[in-house]
Amino acid sequence: MKKNYSGTSPVFTGLDVLEKTKFKKLDGMKVSLLVNQASVNKNLTHASTLFSEARNIKLVSLMGPQHGIFGTTQDNMIEFSDAWDERLGIPVHSLYSNKRKPTPEILENIDALVIDLQDVGARYYTFIWTAKLCMEACAENNKKLIILDRPNPINGIDIEGNLLKKEFRSFVGLYEIPIRHGLTIGELLTVINAEEKTRCDLEVIKAEGWRRDTWFDETDLPWVMPSPNMPTLDTATVYPGACLLEATSLSEGRGTCRPFEICGAPGIDPYVLSDKLNNIKLPGVFFRPIYFEPTFNKHARKICGGVQVHVTDRTTFKPVKTYVWIIGSIKKLFPKTFSWKEPPYEYEFKKMPVDILWGDGSLREALDEKETNEAVFIKFFENPENEAFYNRIKKYFLY
Repeated sequence: MKKNYSGTSPVFTGLDVLEKTKFKKLDGMKVSLLVNQASVNKNLTHASTLFSEARNIKLVSLMGPQHGIFGTTQDNMIEFSDAWDERLGIPVHSLYSNKRKPTPEILENIDALVIDLQDVGARYYTFIWTAKLCMEACAENNKKLIILDRPNPINGIDIEGNLLKKEFRSFVGLYEIPIRHGLTIGELLTVINAEEKTRCDLEVIKAEGWRRDTWFDETDLPWVMPSPNMPTLDTATVYPGACLLEATSLSEGRGTCRPFEICGAPGIDPYVLSDKLNNIKLPGVFFRPIYFEPTFNKHARKICGGVQVHVTDRTTFKPVKTYVWIIGSIKKLFPKTFSWKEPPYEYEFKKMPVDILWGDGSLREALDEKETNEAVFIKFFENPENEAFYNRIKKYFLY
């Protein structure tokens, strides 16, 4: 991936800032902490350890989002159960199970809920929606909500992709934002709290030193994979487009060492596909023909043909545009290998997965047309709604 910087800049997450101030904002409070394995400070010490050792607060419980508090559940729709943390001697509440919103019973013995999660800047990533549901629960139960903010790892300037339509809300999109939204969790919840009039007592402890144009590897922060198939910043860079593959019969590279960068299926000729895609001359990307064998998930233990998406210049690369072309090209070149995934998907049992990921039915309907051509594709990448969205919400920016 092309680098456009020299060195890194010191950045402190909300957790680092809270630790530096000796947890003064929480002085005397009983708190619950929504975290996962990526909830660490600059020295890789986990938030739960820091909170449990702080003498001026009482850590009452932990909560975990999708993939669990340690990121152990591998795939979508694999729930995890409530548990007991033997090390800390406190309960762990699952928010990816038959409940995705904290109950009054969970909140009754606390003064504040603290959230420290690393988002990756894409609307489908469910941590932001777990945070939204927590905000609603705190408002309903008169509890304070504190967000320990973290950088958007793929920068806070670039936005791309379809704007979600309200009737297509789901657990992979509970508010009308573009696919690549350009916000931090703290900013997104600030927007929703104001625009939906949630009336939550919300406080965001900002990350210090981060600028909107900064990518994660331009900071000095350690990368800890926030979910099992988000191993690197390279993965996060392609993810806003690559997640659309989940709504198809195509492997999105789960079960390989490069999830979301690799895609394909049995029956695809990788050389035909890569030639087609490279001839389109999409910006900032090269498609390398590959064969691969997923160890689990779609097409497990079967030889797949496909491509690896090599981002050559992330400043011009458009992930949503790129993967729509991938899907459309495979559907046209290898129709026998392609189908749309049927529900259920992420707690949606009626609407098609591609529709809730895209934000409406327009992409599926267009790609199902026999005469799909470049003009059809182009219309999906001209999003005047996104400019209006940006102008509306920029007053809530924290950075």
